[in-house]
Amino acid sequence: MTRVDAHAHLVPAAYRALLPPPPSGAPPVATVEPSDLLEAMERHEIDAAVVSTGPPGASSEDQVRANELARAANESIAAIVRGDQRFAGLGLLPLPDPDAAISELRHALDVLGLDGVMLLTNTAGAYLGDGRWVALYEELDRRGAYVLVHPTFPPYRPPLASEHPPWYELPFDTTRVIAHMLFSGLLERHVRIRFQFAHLGGTALFLAHRLCAMADKSDGSEPGTALTSLRRQYFDTAMAANEPAMAAARAAVGIDHLVFGTDWPYGPLPPEGGDPAPGLRSLDADDRAAVDGGNVASLVPRLI
Repeated sequence: MTRVDAHAHLVPAAYRALLPPPPSGAPPVATVEPSDLLEAMERHEIDAAVVSTGPPGASSEDQVRANELARAANESIAAIVRGDQRFAGLGLLPLPDPDAAISELRHALDVLGLDGVMLLTNTAGAYLGDGRWVALYEELDRRGAYVLVHPTFPPYRPPLASEHPPWYELPFDTTRVIAHMLFSGLLERHVRIRFQFAHLGGTALFLAHRLCAMADKSDGSEPGTALTSLRRQYFDTAMAANEPAMAAARAAVGIDHLVFGTDWPYGPLPPEGGDPAPGLRSLDADDRAAVDGGNVASLVPRLI
């Protein structure tokens, strides 16, 4: 059986060195090396991994700095992938400038040979689906690009700031962006982009029928239009590999659009090693094989 982690993170030193200081009270971003990930993969029977830097990405009020962050990350991730074919790599794009993002997309895919890109749910408060990035989506669609959508913090101070907001604000931000992409029609217009949403889409798949029915009603679409668009997307199990979450995801989009992910090194793994997702053991053998490795072939076929 092949098991591919479709959601793992590395933080190359060259990229980390360019990051601005973290907000007050937040821990600094630490360098995360490929050797650490490979050790975890061996302990947990993972054959390959799709790696990205994760947040904070390459956005900045200073566009020159954003461009530098993206280039440093992409050159580093590409070197890691060239050094070990068990890795696939996702590049960063320097939003909010769409022209700069398209230029870096071409460099990442055509020159560096990366497998896709990672986009954050929002950039300075603008969510994916924002009209200013139409040209970027058109280019991603033309290429049939693989895009991991990863959450970041919302553009406001969480009301329960002392209650560990990452554990709920991040999946909520994925829910926000999926709702925005449904209501804006982005998913319906750009059917060739292969989106993967982190953490089983936050709470969006639990709310799928509610969101999709309202999206259809808002623009006069035939009932079922938005749900069909949602069912074309992929969703990873990182921090959501449990029976209740999987039941909602399965009912909403089907087993063939769910892929295994860990969110390593931020997501917890069993201390004893072995199976990295005991919460998926309720799946039958064929479904488990599809989630562990079969389905990711639609996103990164070379890893299977």
